[in-house]
Formats: sequence, structure tokens, C-alpha cells
Amino acid sequence: MSSATDSVHFLGLPESQRRFETARAVVLCLPYEATTTYGQGTREGPEAIVSASTQVELYDEELDLEPCEIGIATRRVPGPFSEEPERAVEEVAAACRDLLQARKFVVGLGGEHTVSVGLVKAYAAAFPGLCVLQLDAHSDLRESYNGSRFNHACVMARIQELCPFVGVGIRSSVQGERERLRDGSRLFYAVEMFDRPGWAEEAIASLEEPVYITIDLDFFDPSLVPSVGTPEPGGFQWHETLRFLHKVVREKRVVGFDVVELSPRKGFPASDFVAAKLVYKLLGYVFEKELRFGENRKEA
Repeated sequence: MSSATDSVHFLGLPESQRRFETARAVVLCLPYEATTTYGQGTREGPEAIVSASTQVELYDEELDLEPCEIGIATRRVPGPFSEEPERAVEEVAAACRDLLQARKFVVGLGGEHTVSVGLVKAYAAAFPGLCVLQLDAHSDLRESYNGSRFNHACVMARIQELCPFVGVGIRSSVQGERERLRDGSRLFYAVEMFDRPGWAEEAIASLEEPVYITIDLDFFDPSLVPSVGTPEPGGFQWHETLRFLHKVVREKRVVGFDVVELSPRKGFPASDFVAAKLVYKLLGYVFEKELRFGENRKEA
């Protein structure tokens, strides 16, 4: 049985631009929440982002084009997720795998950060040599937390078992985490980055290709995005984040991304809108050449 939210599509696009068969990208809604430890409500994040996206202007003045011309479909995972985090990760991976087999560019919307493990699992199998770029306030490198290896505080520890990663913007961590990094993985702490002008070039140079990007919204400063489960002061602002992401996409082959950890607050839609516009901006960066010059992105 479909719900009322099923009729809401990313950006409110007409059927001709959201038809699954012709869409280049698919927004995959993943309302999973089981291990959050502070603020609650991330299960409401995907629908809040999709709803807010209907207020985003389709024309991107920076790129001077409408990224939606690539075709953007919206998909929701049917039924509730398993109560077991490890099994829920497998359910996310299966949903993503189906879309990758259909040769779609997948944008995952969480939900707590644990969904990224399933998304990366599917991507790592489809794209050999995958490297993950993590934009996050937290390192998320605990081996286990609250009795679970798949707690949202353990996300990058699990992802690191699948492929290397580069974490950017970290400002909350646990002692000894540097020693837990495997070959090819690296962390860029915010306290060091702000005094090092070349950090962006250094971080991008650390990325192998292809690249998958996972964006925990607490990467942003709470003054911009307060509606997250675990806010941290000293975060990034809008334009500096976009400049970095645009540079990443220009220099590396980005094959997918997710935006997670939005915890919507009733009567305060600003964070929802920032998340929605972030998704649209990043899609524009990824497909800019294809839209501007008709150059197809390289496939797997």
C-alpha cells in the first residue's frame, strides 16, 4: 500500500524528468534509524529533504544550467528495515545494488549514518578501487558502540573494511584513532585544516578513484544546519563546502554520494532546505560536463 509521501518526488519534477527508465540519477530514500545516541528523528530525514526540494529552483546560477535535465527519479525502500543493524545494512546494500545494475547514479538519503555502510558495500562491489570521501564532524571509527559494530559511531570502521577513505572536517574523535587507520585512509581534522591553506589540494590528492562521497550533515556548522543528531561547533559553511566539492568533482571521478543524519525540527525547515539544495548542487557538479558538452560520464 503506498503512502501519501510516495507521490512527492525530488524537486517536484514532472513525470517526463523523473521517469525511472530514462533518469540518469536516482534519489534513494533510506529512513533507517536504530542506533542514534543523542538527537532523534533521522528516520524523518529523507522525506523532509524530498519535501524541501520541491522549493529549490531548478536553474543553477553558478553552472548556468538546469541539472534536472539529466532526469532524477525518486525511489523509496518498501517496508520497514530490520531491527538488526547488520541485517538493515544488507537491505540497504541490496536496494542500492539493484539501482547500480540498472546503471543509475545513486544518491542515498538517510536516515542515520549507518545506511552509508550498505551503500558503500554495493558500490565497492560494482566499482573496483573505490575510495570514500567522508565529510563529517565525527571520525566514526569506534570498533563497537553500545554493543553494536554497526552503530552510527562505527560507520567508518566498517567502511574501512570495504575500501580506504579520506575523512575531512573532523572535530570530534576518540583517542588512538590514527593508529586504527588502514593503508590508504587518512583524516583531516578541522583544527589543523583552518591553519593550512593547502588542505583541500592535499585531501583531494589523497583520494584514489573512483570516489564515493558520504556527507554527514553535522559536517556543517550548527549555525547553518542545526537539525542534526549530534551537532558540533566549529563546522563548515555553505560556500567553502561547495568550492571544495566542486574541486573534488572536477579532479576525481565521483560515482555516487549520500547525505545523512538530518533530524528535522518542526517549524524550522532551514536545515531540510540546505540538505536538499546540497544534493541538487552536487548532482549539478557531477553531471556538469555531460549537460554542457554532451560528454557521458565514464561507466564502470
